[in-house]
Amino acid sequence: MNMNRRIELGKFGEDFACTYLQRQGYRIEFRNFRCKIGEIDIIAVKDNVLSFIEVKTRRSTTYGRPLLAVNLAKQKKIYRCAELYMQSKGIIQNMPVLSFDVIEIIMEGTAVKMFHHYPHCF
Repeated sequence: MNMNRRIELGKFGEDFACTYLQRQGYRIEFRNFRCKIGEIDIIAVKDNVLSFIEVKTRRSTTYGRPLLAVNLAKQKKIYRCAELYMQSKGIIQNMPVLSFDVIEIIMEGTAVKMFHHYPHCF
C-alpha cells in the first residue's frame, strides 16, 4: 500500500475512533501528540481517567490482528510519550488515574468490518 493510502487509512481509523469515544462519553483532549520519543494517537478523559489510546487500522488480518502490532517496544514508547505529555501539562505531580488502551479496526472496502476497544490493556 502506498504511503498516501496508508496515511488516509490511519486518519480514517482515528476519526472513527474519536467519534466512537465521544459517543461513549470520552472528552478528546489531544490528537496525534508528538514528542521526541514518538506519538500518541488519542488522549482522552472519561470519569477522571486519562486514557492514552493507540489506534491500529488495517485492511486485513494477513499479518495478524492490529492489536498485535502494539508490542512491548511500542508500549514502552507510549508510556514515555504519556510521561512527557503529563510533564508538558504540569499534571505529573498530581498523577491522575491512567489507562493505556488500544482500538483495532479492520476495514472491508470503505466499511468497518471489525472494531474493538481494549481499555486498560497494557
